[in-house]
Amino acid sequence: MNTKFDELLEFPCKFPFKVLGVADPALPDQVVKVLQQHAPGTYSPVVQPSSKGNYHSVRVTVTAQSKEHVEAMYTALGNIELVRYVL
Repeated sequence: MNTKFDELLEFPCKFPFKVLGVADPALPDQVVKVLQQHAPGTYSPVVQPSSKGNYHSVRVTVTAQSKEHVEAMYTALGNIELVRYVL
């Protein structure tokens, strides 16, 4: 990834992730599991269903240590089978 996170943010910092995926009860747990591997901590994901209920958005804020750390989490979250987008 060639992002400009290092130019825009001062690390370490709180970084919010919004993960959009298929409406499956396992989605929040899978998102937290991946984030735990990269940034261990206690997370309380906020889940919001889409208007038709086909998709869920999962919001989680983590403490990012560097540009590379954020990029690694984006990549790992995107590799979850239920996930469609990571914002």
